[in-house]
Amino acid sequence: MLMPNPEFHAQQRAAASAFGADMLACLRERPHAISPKYFYDVPGSALFDAICDLPEYYPTRTETAILERHAPAMAACMGADVELVEFGAGSLRKVRLLLQAMEQAGHPVVRYLPIDISGEHLQQSAEQLRRAHAGLDVLPVTADYSAELLLPPLQRDSHRRVGFFPGSTLGNFTPGEALGFLQRAARLLRGGGLLLGADLVKEPSLLHAAYNDAQGVTAAFNLNLLARANAELMADFDLGRFAHSAFYNAPLQRIEMHLMSRCLQQVSVAGHSFTLEQGETLHTENSYKFTLDGLRRLARQAGFEPGAVWTDAQQQFCLIWLQSPPLP
Repeated sequence: MLMPNPEFHAQQRAAASAFGADMLACLRERPHAISPKYFYDVPGSALFDAICDLPEYYPTRTETAILERHAPAMAACMGADVELVEFGAGSLRKVRLLLQAMEQAGHPVVRYLPIDISGEHLQQSAEQLRRAHAGLDVLPVTADYSAELLLPPLQRDSHRRVGFFPGSTLGNFTPGEALGFLQRAARLLRGGGLLLGADLVKEPSLLHAAYNDAQGVTAAFNLNLLARANAELMADFDLGRFAHSAFYNAPLQRIEMHLMSRCLQQVSVAGHSFTLEQGETLHTENSYKFTLDGLRRLARQAGFEPGAVWTDAQQQFCLIWLQSPPLP
């Protein structure tokens, strides 16, 4: 009789998970690339929150300043009796400014649905928000918002759904994926609209500094992907054998983030072995930058009608209101 092999079964479970399947596909194919959505386990989410507070990382403070100044006008676009859906909610910092503006305008949000792939981090943030906004109905949704979403029906006293997609997360998608996301959002938010944040094309030196901070937090965030694979996928990545590499690809208008192998090495994931050459990389993230005209064209292609735009004085970042098609 064959005895059960616990290690073999553990390897099979790891390989069958979404993360495991994508990591194995990444290592089997050249060039190697994996979705940035796997950055956001609990340590990764905490590291990203730390990145947002870095002096070099302009997007968070710039977008927050735009929200602080213009949240009442954004709330007016959203209107009354709405359910607010936030894609990639994370720590729920920025939405507080919108919720406050809508309360002050006399039409508080009926229900708030934050969506994020990191469930534990999302639950903690949602509980903090409930304490800060007594009476607000908060319904966290742990899901991959880059795929089709199934949300609960509108509450009886809700007139429509509006979306909030802050940060530069739209830029993590390929152009085709960004269009697909916006098309799905236009259907999901039909009769409402989407408040979208986007990072704008700018001086490459500012971009380079934002993704190569002096404290090395972004490098730790990038390398945490391998630490997560070690913890979840029975992998044996030696983090010291990889280097963080981030640079601006001007012709493609995107930051690229990679993990570069410092040497010829063998790595194992879920019982499968792979060879990485010295200098070979795992492409872990793209962050596309946009022009305002390009954003408007993309929105119209997805079925939205672009509306008001709010930006900073240096036009480093913008928030744009996209009106979705009316209900039939």
